[in-house]
Parts: sequence; C-alpha cells; structure tokens
Amino acid sequence: MILPQILQYDFMIRALIAGTVIAIAAPLIGSFLLIRRYSVFADTLAHVSFLSVAIAILFGFNPILTSIVGSLVASSTLEHLRASKRIQSENSLALFLSGSLALGVVILSLAKTTTINISSILFGSITTITQSDLAIIAAIASVVIITMIYNFRKFFVIAFDEDYARVKGIRVTLLNYTLMLASALIISVSITVIGMLLIGALMVIPVITAYQFKKGFKHSVAIAIALALAEVWLGLTAAFYLDLPAGSSIVLISILFFGIATILRRK
Repeated sequence: MILPQILQYDFMIRALIAGTVIAIAAPLIGSFLLIRRYSVFADTLAHVSFLSVAIAILFGFNPILTSIVGSLVASSTLEHLRASKRIQSENSLALFLSGSLALGVVILSLAKTTTINISSILFGSITTITQSDLAIIAAIASVVIITMIYNFRKFFVIAFDEDYARVKGIRVTLLNYTLMLASALIISVSITVIGMLLIGALMVIPVITAYQFKKGFKHSVAIAIALALAEVWLGLTAAFYLDLPAGSSIVLISILFFGIATILRRK
C-alpha cells in the first residue's frame, strides 16, 4: 500500500505524533484556565519561554530544556503572587508578559547569531522536530495528561469554588501549583510544533469553540480535545503541502472552526 506523501517523511510523522499529544493536553488544561478567567496565563508563559530560549541561544544551552526551567519558575512565581494576593493576577501577568518579551528581544540582539531560526521558535516548524525532541514531548505530555485526568474532578471543584474545595479536604494549594506547572510544561514542549507565541491559542480557542455547543463541562472538554486534534492534523497538513508556518496554520484553522460553530449556534 502506497502511503500519502505526508507520511513518507520521518519528520512529518514525528510532527503528527507530537502534535497529537499536545492537542490532547493543551485544551484539557485550557478548560480549567478559562473557568478561572486565567486564559492570559498561557500567553504569559509563552513569552517567558521566548525569554528562556533567548537565554539558551546566548549561552548555548538546549532551548527546550531551558524553556521548561524558565516556565516552571515563572508559573510557580505567578501562582505564589496570586495566592498571596499581594499583586492582582492581571497585573502580575501583564508584568511578566511585557517584561519577558522586551528582555528576550534585548538578549537576542546581544546574541547576534544566525544559526537559529527565530521564526520557527515563534511560530513553529515541523522540520525541526528531532527524535529526542519527540521523546521529551511525548513523555512530558503523557505525564501531564494522566495527572489532569486523575485529578479532573478536584480541579473542577477548585476552579469553581476554592473555599468549598478546602472544606471538602481537597489540597487546593498543591493542585493549584500542579495546574500551573502542567501549563508551563505543555507550553515549553510545544515550541517546535505550535510556536511560542501561538500555543496559548491552542489552549483557549478549541475550548471556547466547544462552549458554543452548550454541553456540560465534561462534554465540552471532550469536544475541545476533538477539535484541537482536527485543527492540529489539518494545520500540519496545510503547513506541509503549502509550505506555511505550522503554528499559524493551526491557529487559523482553529479560528475558522470557531466561526463555523458560532454560525451553527445562531441557526
């Protein structure tokens, strides 16, 4: 049997596998971030990842591993600030988002390197996924998915009422940090597939599209994951055949799906 052209290249197979696990994990996390009105958190961590990669380029570190470390530190700090209520969540997110982007640009200007394709970091590149990258992405995404599913009911209760969750004996602080760290990990490992500046969209757009169907929370999460899978597969296919940035293709298809869902809802 002759395989489609897209499946005759190892880098595309790696991209499809990586995109699949990310498409499952991203909306799963995004569903809880959206309930908490914390959707900008994903974009903030994406900008922190940009800063981390800029540091990696300057000092010759591994971009993905540096991004993971930077995002974990930032997510823990943001959750600490939110829980302590010293700074309002929106203000702390704005500080990290703007500051990370500005500092990242400055560091890249100091690096003055031509060996790194900045566009692939920002918007994703299906040709840059190596076997080791795939192993890291699959391992981390699998751990995140299992953790989210295992604690699904607890995350649901916390998202709607933290005080009630504490009364029920749920370890709210631990699970809040778990959600933030899971978000950081998924954003960090999505560099090569979705791109740093667009991964936040994959966490949010399929979720708000699923909400247009007005189903219960569990059903909405399942619909969001199904939409994200379709968007990633179609986006990667378009990127391969039309020579487009992978992340941009995925996000544009996500917006198209949202538009269709909105029209269907009105009818």
